[in-house]
Amino acid sequence: MSGPAMPAQIRDRRAKRQRILVTPEGVALPLTIASRGARAGALMLDFLILMVSTVSLTVMMMFIGFGSLNGAVDEKLPGATEFIFVLWSLMWFIAWNGYFMFFEMGPRGATPGKRIVGVRVASRDGGRLVPEAIVARNLLRDIELFLPLVMLLSAPFGGGGAAGWAAFLWFLVFLLFPFFNKDSMRAGDLIAGTWVLEAPEQKLATTLSSEGAVGAGTSNVTGAQYRFGDEELSVYGEYELQTLERVLRDGRPQAIEAVAETICTKIGWNPGAGDERAFLESFYGQLRARLESDMRFGKRKLDKFS
Repeated sequence: MSGPAMPAQIRDRRAKRQRILVTPEGVALPLTIASRGARAGALMLDFLILMVSTVSLTVMMMFIGFGSLNGAVDEKLPGATEFIFVLWSLMWFIAWNGYFMFFEMGPRGATPGKRIVGVRVASRDGGRLVPEAIVARNLLRDIELFLPLVMLLSAPFGGGGAAGWAAFLWFLVFLLFPFFNKDSMRAGDLIAGTWVLEAPEQKLATTLSSEGAVGAGTSNVTGAQYRFGDEELSVYGEYELQTLERVLRDGRPQAIEAVAETICTKIGWNPGAGDERAFLESFYGQLRARLESDMRFGKRKLDKFS
């Protein structure tokens, strides 16, 4: 494999992961499916974080539990030690079942491992990532991964060890599942209607955050001033703000016109023509300022359904 051929091959592989997502507003957004390697790396990082945190808490609880025994090893366990044992059991249950759900239900739709490698979970219909989907994809992970692993570690192989071979086959089927569909979905994604997308860390550029119509609310094309009231800005939340930002960054005229018309219809404005970008930049800047102001007072609006 020659050095100069590498970039072209990487570009080809990346092109095969390109998709077009149509949002409920009818906006077509280009997206990239996360690679299988990125997903595997994120999973290993999350397991490492889970293992380090739960083992550290276990060691800490052991010290506290042994300290409460006071030499009563051969007698009935004291109440404090029993309480610590209950806390320890709850800690393991919540950590291994709630870690993925807690982070994926957040506004970023990603666990710490996913954020490190730059991927996130998204709904395949372009709508909101609902809790039911997150619960379904994570509960199925137990069937895909944990149960066959436990069986593999406990069931015998060889003569009379049919359970071991069955567990191995079970584990292998779900392990290879992402290689048999073009979107690299695991069975949990297929059931929940989700996929995992590339989401590299992006900072707001200066030109999008404070210059032009974003900052002044005035169009450089027509000179029109766009001012929106609280009621008009309250129709959207953080999710829609991120979508609007992507549309402005992509700069595709068809998408900009479609989004401008959608917002005008939503807030009761008469959509004009020829000044859509300035309109969207003004709406973006004022919506962002409003959401940031609300967050300073402890109020968050995650999306238009909140």
